[in-house]
Amino acid sequence: MRWIVGATLLAVLLFPTTRPVNCAPQQPAQPAVGKGDPIRAYASPSAVKSVEIGDFYLRKKKYKAALSRFQEALKTDPHYAPAYRELGKVYERMGSWQKSLDAYRKYLDELPSAQEAREAKRIHKAIARLKKEIVAEGPSSGGRQ
Repeated sequence: MRWIVGATLLAVLLFPTTRPVNCAPQQPAQPAVGKGDPIRAYASPSAVKSVEIGDFYLRKKKYKAALSRFQEALKTDPHYAPAYRELGKVYERMGSWQKSLDAYRKYLDELPSAQEAREAKRIHKAIARLKKEIVAEGPSSGGRQ
């Protein structure tokens, strides 16, 4: 039963424009601005959707699926800061600390304004933590790749 609900949710996320034939036309979809993330309003709708789906996979601990969605978002919009932030999270959970560090730095470079200062503070803490992990493993390793 759980897989039916999951498959239905995935179908809705992947195919949002499908609707029954007898339904009235709908307004064009607006980019979702979710969870206090004002940057999402400025990205292309497909990049926003890819990050939302990637976040779903990340919560389910399906890291490879999340990784591919965040990379897809960056192919669509290479300046979309939340995609770099989420990419950093997934790399960190996968143990690729150097890649995570690079993604977090890119996130900070792409921030459009001071509105994201609170999130940036968390990212700075993550960068400090990752630097310690890399130093602890030694210079040749740089985290799992």
